[in-house]
Amino acid sequence: MGKAGTGTRALRAGIGCIIAVGAGLLVDMRPAHAQVSVFKSMEKSDSAFARWLSGITLTGQVEGGIMANPARPQPGYNFGDFFADHANQVQLNQAEFTLQKAIDPSRGGYQVGFTLEGMYGSDARYYQILGVSAHEWNARYQLIPAQAHADVHLPWATKGGLDMHAGILQAPMGVETLDPTTRPFYTLAYTSEYSVPFQHIGAMFNWHVTDMLDVTFGIDTGNQTSFGRSDNNNAPAGYFGFNLNNLAHGKLNIVELSRVGPENSRYSSAGGRHEADNAERFWNDINAVYAVNDRLTLTAEFNYIHDQGLNGIRANGNFKAADAESFVSFLSYKVNKVLTFNYRGEIYRDNNNLMVATFIGNNSYMDGISGRTTPADALMPGPSGHGTTYGEMTLGVTYKPDIGHHVRVFMLRPEIRFDRSLNGTTPFNGGRNNGMFTFGGDAVIGF
Repeated sequence: MGKAGTGTRALRAGIGCIIAVGAGLLVDMRPAHAQVSVFKSMEKSDSAFARWLSGITLTGQVEGGIMANPARPQPGYNFGDFFADHANQVQLNQAEFTLQKAIDPSRGGYQVGFTLEGMYGSDARYYQILGVSAHEWNARYQLIPAQAHADVHLPWATKGGLDMHAGILQAPMGVETLDPTTRPFYTLAYTSEYSVPFQHIGAMFNWHVTDMLDVTFGIDTGNQTSFGRSDNNNAPAGYFGFNLNNLAHGKLNIVELSRVGPENSRYSSAGGRHEADNAERFWNDINAVYAVNDRLTLTAEFNYIHDQGLNGIRANGNFKAADAESFVSFLSYKVNKVLTFNYRGEIYRDNNNLMVATFIGNNSYMDGISGRTTPADALMPGPSGHGTTYGEMTLGVTYKPDIGHHVRVFMLRPEIRFDRSLNGTTPFNGGRNNGMFTFGGDAVIGF
């Protein structure tokens, strides 16, 4: 009863927060602008440092949503869904503030900036970092430093120079991101949940070789880990890849990123510390965005993930690998200046039924990252056997009017989604069905 009461109070508080922020923004009748310039009065100062301070901005936004499931699954979770995992329940997904001094590679010259983002809400459960914020909370709504990094532009080697970001970083791989305003749907594709990393402590570099080619590389402690005892193994990981920009007369952009490094925990690996430190995980993602015209945009993403040791140890002592491959397609059609139609279709093959699972406990996802013991009822694994092929189709619209009054963004995004096992397994609705139908959406408001 105590836990249920706490959850109800948190839910009411979250809804109240959305209403209060929205009302406060809508009654402010001053002219609209996209962000708050914290030290704007210093922009004409004779001091270079004061002028640097004048470029610091503050933004914030709140997101809440719900995905209804007519099947009323037990124990109440939409299988395979992270951000909208609680079926038939409104969630305060994010309340975040970002303080930033952005760098602009197009300006050239030496530049120094930073990004600090704090976030509270249910989404934070999946973006913790071991040793930084993980296991500090035991509730659905948690608090995280979503970003905290120094940013530097160095005019070296080429005209475009080199960008460096060091600190707590959001992982750059994949199409869909944590920020709801950058993706077309409230819910995420399987690929975005199970086949790309989320957060890092490390350094990322983006070298602008030519106007058409960027090269990306970086090193970090691992996916959602930090240093020392807060790392789940003793080896680093890193990225390498490239961007091809403005192809096909400026209509086509292609991004390829690969990543390699040990990611399994010494606390849970069948091969112990040796497997955790030596079994490599290979992440590979390539996506292309093609703007057919001013209204229609097509996106395609292919992902392949392979872990040498996630499946345990063979009798001869060799690692047993696990992997998954997927293809995701997106279509976005701008009906008019405030309304956009969106489509997403995905095929995700979990070859060993070891990638896709639902994390019931508030900390069970991070328990999985750390390898520490988690209650048996805190994880709803996928089907057993030799693999499952998941199909997913989502349709929705984005209503995004410019309402002014200091509101940077206002979005309503209803969606309907259908998930299905394409090879006869029954992972959905408490293991009863081979398909799942959900509908709902979210609202976002920000200054």
